[in-house]
Amino acid sequence: MISWFTGVLPYGGAYFVATIIDILVIALPLMLAVAMIIYADRKIWAAMALRRGPNVVGPFGLLQSFADGLKVFLQETIIPSAANRGLFLIAPIITFTVALAAWAVIPFGPKAVLANINVGLLYILAVSSLGVYGIILSGWASNSKYPFYSAIRAAAQMVSYEVSIGFVLVTVVLWTGSFNLNAIVEAQRGHIFGFINFYALNPLLFPMAVVFLISSMAETQRAPFDLTEAESEIVAGYQTEYSSMSFALFWLGEYGNVLLMCALNATLFWGGWLPPVDWAPLYYIPGILWLFAKILFCFFIFSWVKATVPRYRYDQLMRLGWKIFLPLSLIWVFLVSGYLMLTRYGMHP
Repeated sequence: MISWFTGVLPYGGAYFVATIIDILVIALPLMLAVAMIIYADRKIWAAMALRRGPNVVGPFGLLQSFADGLKVFLQETIIPSAANRGLFLIAPIITFTVALAAWAVIPFGPKAVLANINVGLLYILAVSSLGVYGIILSGWASNSKYPFYSAIRAAAQMVSYEVSIGFVLVTVVLWTGSFNLNAIVEAQRGHIFGFINFYALNPLLFPMAVVFLISSMAETQRAPFDLTEAESEIVAGYQTEYSSMSFALFWLGEYGNVLLMCALNATLFWGGWLPPVDWAPLYYIPGILWLFAKILFCFFIFSWVKATVPRYRYDQLMRLGWKIFLPLSLIWVFLVSGYLMLTRYGMHP
């Protein structure tokens, strides 16, 4: 795209304009996808509870999310008198921005990626870890005990499950030999029986795929791990004092993170933009459609779990993260690295 603008702009200007356009090409459809995924979430819950769900605004209720967005946009932004005004307003902006920034390295096709950097996984870990700042700031700046209590819970929960997620990613990096997400996708081509494009069916990586999926739910505070919004204990969580667009930014950031985790599940373990089977006719279907289908499948699992599994107690949440997932993922790092040393490099250096 840079070459399109070099005729009328210097290289620096052409690079800047092309980068802005690339960012908008990802961010704007992502905002639309977040609105539609909220609608899909509500429809899935309704179906599992034998209800109808959104069905009034627009055909089949498709415009319900946009009506909700318009409603919060027209509401008054109320800032508590005792709140820290600057931090109170910047906290939801941090949460929303971080949820978008991580998509810069997600590959939508062989060359369809905004930043095809060699340390893509490290970038995602670094950016996603910043999301905790928005939550902590929102709870503290509200100057209210319940939001602060929820923010402390959320910080402990995110840090706990990021540790096990990190070790899960180590197993994938060891098997692939690269931190680049496109390289990880390409390494899955024909991985099982020479024609199935998945890591998830590998006996050594399947347990890590399950751990990563469950940890993704905990990392994004989805049920049954939504202890940050335990209504009977902390009202509505760290966003209790928020209203209008500041509340909407938390809402959008939460679903943006859910979509990001679904995309990571699809990319790391389910072949990303590759078709399920390494069969030539399937490659005529654009890779972005395969990736989108896998993201939807992962999101259906997220919604299914939220609609059917009761909420954990906080001690159960911490026990699962520190006493089960962390030792399991650490042991699996040793198993995978030992297997690779024996099979790829032999017994001797």
